[in-house]
Amino acid sequence: MDSFAMGSYRFSVWLTRLAYLNLLWIAFTIIGLGIFGFMPATTAMFAIARKWLHGEVDIPITKTFWQQYKASFFQTNILGLILGGVGYLLVVEFRILQVQESMMYTIVGFGVLFILCMYGILLTYFFPIYVHFNLSLTEYLKWPLIIGIIHPLLSIFLLGLLGVGIYVLLMTVPAILFFFGGSTAAYIIMWGVSKTFEKYELREG
Repeated sequence: MDSFAMGSYRFSVWLTRLAYLNLLWIAFTIIGLGIFGFMPATTAMFAIARKWLHGEVDIPITKTFWQQYKASFFQTNILGLILGGVGYLLVVEFRILQVQESMMYTIVGFGVLFILCMYGILLTYFFPIYVHFNLSLTEYLKWPLIIGIIHPLLSIFLLGLLGVGIYVLLMTVPAILFFFGGSTAAYIIMWGVSKTFEKYELREG
């Protein structure tokens, strides 16, 4: 009974942590007027997930979040504008090609779809790499894609797991996404991607 009570307590503590982190993410995204708040808020969320995975579970969440938010605000927004612009152009190009009937446009459309998949991999690995490594601006755009391609099974697993999870929750209890969606996804992605870091840490050293 004691072990059950202890397990229930730990579970409730983690639920509270994830919910609070998710609400901080939403709040600071709004504080940054959405477009300027999303990148630093997401970076701060991944930074806290990284600390939790390293055993730092008792850190002051709000203080740590705010420090990371301020420290990464300008650089992550520059990177966000680049990533957002590329993503927008790819989506527009793909939508244009979809309405064309020529076989040539269809072939090009599959090429753009492939690039969109690579873009999705880059986004998946971007935040874990940003909060873990100290790189240059261009390297933050290069290495997420390289590591994601080098580890295709991990990339497919993470994208598939998140895709299925989000779809199931949207079809059943979408309110859960508001309280736990971002923070849980950040924890899962950080956990998965960090498994690849050891070899690159050795190389960086």
